[in-house]
Amino acid sequence: MAKLKHHVALFTAMFLILAFAGLAQAADAKVLNTTWQAEHEALIPWYAHQKGWDKAEGFDIKMHMFDSGMAQIEALPAKQWVIGGTGGVPMMFGALRHNAYLLAIGNDESSTNSVLVRPDSPILKTKGFNKKFPEIYGSPETVKGKTILCTTISSGHYAMSLWLKSLGLTDKDVIIKNMDPAQCVAAFEKGIGDAVVLWAPQMYSGLKKGWKVASDVKKAGGFVPIVIIGDKDYCDKNPEQVAKFLKVYFKGIDMIRKEGVKLAPDYRKFLGWAGLRLTEDEARIDLEMHQVFTLQEQLKMFDASKGPSQVQLWQKDLVTFFTELGKLKPAEGEKLATGFYITDKFLKLVKQ
Repeated sequence: MAKLKHHVALFTAMFLILAFAGLAQAADAKVLNTTWQAEHEALIPWYAHQKGWDKAEGFDIKMHMFDSGMAQIEALPAKQWVIGGTGGVPMMFGALRHNAYLLAIGNDESSTNSVLVRPDSPILKTKGFNKKFPEIYGSPETVKGKTILCTTISSGHYAMSLWLKSLGLTDKDVIIKNMDPAQCVAAFEKGIGDAVVLWAPQMYSGLKKGWKVASDVKKAGGFVPIVIIGDKDYCDKNPEQVAKFLKVYFKGIDMIRKEGVKLAPDYRKFLGWAGLRLTEDEARIDLEMHQVFTLQEQLKMFDASKGPSQVQLWQKDLVTFFTELGKLKPAEGEKLATGFYITDKFLKLVKQ
């Protein structure tokens, strides 16, 4: 009996020590302010926080949600966040205005940034006007002068401008109404505008309403990534912390590569937390449509030892496009074209 009491006391003491150690670890975990939109790439930090992956690395992920990339960039000077996910387009302005780093690739968004029209739109009468882009709908006659609802200076803007370019048009040939994605959906549903530009998951709301895809970035020959962006000052002062965050993020990417559509229930829970609703089928489709890249793949994509890296070339295409549109001044375009803000030093720290 004495031995039993001794073992119980020992077990209780060990339990209390472990419990207090866990509480101490939680108390020591530093809050990491991060930025996201309610879409695919933000599933990882949400899931990581739910599972305690962040605390295991000594930090506590706090997610700040925004409606658009430019809204994210505008919040950077106030240090509302120091790392997170945004589009390749707003990334350019984060680099220009605030010296932000492009640290990694969140996913490929090329097929989920789309121009949608109503099913009775005359735009749908012409397909393949430009033989180089046989899947695109529209013609100069049916599109010129039309009103398009779009979140400007975004990957959606890039999708719209690529579509117009394929038809021999530019932004100046149409009327652009700048709104955030939720406003775009609500306005277009009320009959405002002739076309609407949306990205996932709001894009699926449009498809559910019967709207048709006239074009997307991939169909129009472009590529647009979601990137992991970092505040330069924070990253330079806290390289190990950045590497730990990226380690957690790549753990999530590996999970997505392994589990795929099995994550649909968790994805729906995350979007519900973020205020959006997707059906199980829509969640599976969104998981299928977003390609993600492992750490080893990204180290190759960022490698500039033999000339411009793949990531530099992707971003340079965006820079060239928006400079030609007049959204970037020539001097700004030249500066961004150097890829000064794209770095693989934190990826290399993860590998170590």
